[in-house]
This record gives sequence, C-alpha cells and structure tokens, in this order.
Amino acid sequence: MLLPCLLMAHEIRPAIATFAMQPKGDYSITISLNLEAILSGIGAEHEDTDDSPNAERYNNLRELPPNDLRSAFQPFETEFLEGVTLRFGDDIAESPQLGQLTIPEIGDLELARISEVVLTGVVPYGAESFVWQWKEAFGSSVIRVLPQGEGDGVSFWLQNGDPSEPISLAGIDQRTRLEQFLDYIIIGFEHIVPKGLDHILFVIGIFLLSTHWKPLLTQVTAFTIAHSITLGLSIYEIVQLPSNIVEPLIAASIVYVGIENLFTQKLQKWRAAVVFAFGLLHGLGFASVLFEIGLPRDAFLEGLLAFNIGVELGQLAVIIVAFALIGFWGRNREWYRPWVIVPGSLVVSIVGGWWFLERTILAS
Repeated sequence: MLLPCLLMAHEIRPAIATFAMQPKGDYSITISLNLEAILSGIGAEHEDTDDSPNAERYNNLRELPPNDLRSAFQPFETEFLEGVTLRFGDDIAESPQLGQLTIPEIGDLELARISEVVLTGVVPYGAESFVWQWKEAFGSSVIRVLPQGEGDGVSFWLQNGDPSEPISLAGIDQRTRLEQFLDYIIIGFEHIVPKGLDHILFVIGIFLLSTHWKPLLTQVTAFTIAHSITLGLSIYEIVQLPSNIVEPLIAASIVYVGIENLFTQKLQKWRAAVVFAFGLLHGLGFASVLFEIGLPRDAFLEGLLAFNIGVELGQLAVIIVAFALIGFWGRNREWYRPWVIVPGSLVVSIVGGWWFLERTILAS
C-alpha cells in the first residue's frame, strides 16, 4: 500500500516569480514555472503530477519540443495572464503583458522542465507598494522583489491562491521579525511534510529499528545538527555540491538505513554517527529550497534558524504519527520485527534504490 504512494517522479514545485522595477516606471516579473503542469490543470490539489487525472496530458506535453509547447501555450495565454493579479494601492492594475517565453529543450522526462515567462507592465504613478496574487489553480508561488538599490530584496511563499501582504516597491520587507520567523518555520515544516518524501522515508527508516523515544530523539537530533551545519555552509556558499551528486547520495542513504534494519537486531552505538553523516548530505539537499526562496539580509540567521526548526518539527511529526500508528502497539512485541521492521525496511530500501536508479542511470 505504501509503495505506490512513495514512487512519485514529478513533484509539484512552487512557481518562483521575481519582481523588478525597470527604468521609467516599468516593471518586469520573471516567473520560473512548470508550464506543462499549468497547461494540464495540475495545481495545488496535487503533490505529484502522477496523482492527477490529467497526468497523461502532462506527460504528452513533456515530450513536446520547445516550439510545439509554445504553440500549445498560445490558446492559454489570455487565461494565464488573467491569473496574475497585481494590486497597486487601491487600484488593480491591468493584467501584465507577456514579454518573453523561454522553454528549455527536452531533457530527463523524469524531472520537471522549468520554463521561464517574463511579464511586463507599468507601475501607476505614486504607487509605493503592491499586492501579488497567483491563481489558485496554478499552484503555490514564491514572489521575490529585487530592491532598487543594494540588498537582497524580500521573498514571500504563498499557497492556495492567497494574496501577499503589501510589498514595498523599494524591496523593504514590511513584515515584523516575528512574522518572518514564523514564515520560515512553516517553509521548513512543509519541506518535510508533505513535500520531502525522501526525507520522510529516511526518518521512517530510523524509526523502524527502535520505537523508544531516547534513541529516536538522539538520532533525529544528530540528523538535525548535521543538516544544519551543511545547510548553513551551503547558504554561505562555503560548501556546495551539484544536485546530480547530492540527490543520488540521499537516495543511497535511504537504502543503507533500510538494509541495516534488516541485518541488525538492535540499535547499535554507531547508528547516531551514521545518521549524522547522512544528515550532512540531506542538509545540502535542503539548501536548494532556500536558494529558490532566499533569506532576508537583515534576518539571515533568524531565517536559517527558523527553517531548521520547521524541518525538526516536520521530522518529529513523522515520528509521532508512526509511533501512534504502529510503534505504541507493537513495541516489545514478538511480532513487531517480522511483521513491521522487516517489511517496512524492505519498502524503504526498494523505494530508495529506485530513486537512486532514477537519479543516476535513468537520468542519463
């Protein structure tokens, strides 16, 4: 029952919209998005394209070369532009104009193809802020605002068609420190539940061998400390590895944990050290989402800390649910190992092995 749920090849990622002021009061919005998913009507209600009844259309669009996909977008252009709302003050600006559409060549069909749409428009005279809204059917979005002067701008993660708070056109974050902190906790939590399937599987692999809270928390804490180290180093651009190396190694770590569970009767002393080592890898994977969203310059460390807190809460949520479903009833029972640990670890290893193949041999 778990296997079909875990074999998800086409995760839905949020669209990344970058707003920038141009000379003479113009603006541009550069949107990085999964164009095929939007054309197929696959939005926020699906975590993976394979879950949608429109998956076949999505897969067909994925196989189109750039010019053919551009032709498929043309009848949808008006609806797409109407799905973008910019409110300047009390006025709603007209829908932006389509400036440019860039579609990459066909690549690995197991990975989402990220296209780039550039929208343009004119800021009403005297406007000091704007509200961004992305149509709910298009999925979640991240709106980033580049400052007109120095700085990194601001970022907002929006879901379910929610409008943003008023955003200063100068790129000054109008949220309080507490609001920023809570936003990044939510982002970190959601990166585990429900979006981080590989991280969820790794945590389940840790959970299966021992349902006692002390060793569980020791391992989870070791994992958190490790991924916090590499996440911070990666964000500061001290340590970086390409995703085609990090992602297969993360899958390999899942395989290892499952296999160790099969050949080990009890938790060994070295387990926490192994989990720590794998946590270093997972931290490099976590860094990708923060690179997309960005961290506020004036609250960089707070945002990084909040994201890590969210990740830790997500991991604990996975363990609590697993404990409530099977750990509480099965711990110290004779049937727990043959009926829970062994089959569960087999599933963990098989899925992790499949992901490893997807990210190495099948990706080439």
